[in-house]
Amino acid sequence: MVFRLPQPYNLQTKGTPMPPKIPTHLFTGFLGTGKTSAIRSLIAQKPQHEQWLIIVNEFGEIGIDGAVLAENGIPVAEISGGCLCCSAGAQMDSTIRAMLKKNTPQRILIEASGLAHAAGIIDELRAPEFADTLDIAAVFTLIDPRQFIDDNYAQNPLYRDQISVADVLVASKLDLCTSEQIAAFRAKAAQLFPPKSLVAEVQNAELDIAWLATPTAEKSRYRIQALPENTLGYQSQGYTFPAGRDFDGEKLIQFFNDLPQFTQGLVRAKGVFQVLGTWVWLNWTDGQWGANQIAWRRDSRFELIAQAFDADEIERRLNDALEAE
Repeated sequence: MVFRLPQPYNLQTKGTPMPPKIPTHLFTGFLGTGKTSAIRSLIAQKPQHEQWLIIVNEFGEIGIDGAVLAENGIPVAEISGGCLCCSAGAQMDSTIRAMLKKNTPQRILIEASGLAHAAGIIDELRAPEFADTLDIAAVFTLIDPRQFIDDNYAQNPLYRDQISVADVLVASKLDLCTSEQIAAFRAKAAQLFPPKSLVAEVQNAELDIAWLATPTAEKSRYRIQALPENTLGYQSQGYTFPAGRDFDGEKLIQFFNDLPQFTQGLVRAKGVFQVLGTWVWLNWTDGQWGANQIAWRRDSRFELIAQAFDADEIERRLNDALEAE
């Protein structure tokens, strides 16, 4: 369905149905992982009746990727000279506004610079002025498995940011990897938290257009899919809370401190939570818990593994830790 955005586009005339939000996909990944090739592969599969917009961010002053993508007749806007969430952030806002005034897209694809802070871009896209217009759909991060298993990359905040924010983690450059490196990638990717909605391995950065519809949200309560060596009767449970609801930091600390008292045989508990507008990762193991900032932006969630616990009671305590609406 093609629709016209009202002017101004984030306002609604009384009695007029609000147009559907535009699925907006971010493509991120370190330098040289194949982001432009991946978008080109999707363009080749695009249904003829759909109108797409593409926004390309390059760190240098002269943009090349935008020129490559523009050959396909799809409107392309290029933002050069910085990261979309930093020096080029204001350009992104104005570019989106200008593109939406001229076009009626059904999908937007944004290619971030390999040096971009992915979480910051998502924060920009979730600005109030775009709240009724853009739907942050599946986020794609392309990686080279050799870098992914390299501790030097894992310690880089920018690289961790790009991995953390992904809904779909795409391994490219497989032809340059040994079988041992691919096996190490698979093992490490399976341990990521929050888990990815999809982990894919591709040749020549060729993506499947069906991956654009990858679900991005868990049910409010879910079972952990992979429970290691469950020979002692361990139980698992996960909980999710929508982005936009802040947790009270002090109440979360109290929740983690009290956790061993209302579970039996607790072996692991971890979560990502939105607190005061930012996101933190909390991890309980071996009787200790720690906290770090994280780039995840999709939802707040908590998982635990223990021999026995009251799932309803844990959900009640987590809800009690939410800030009042």
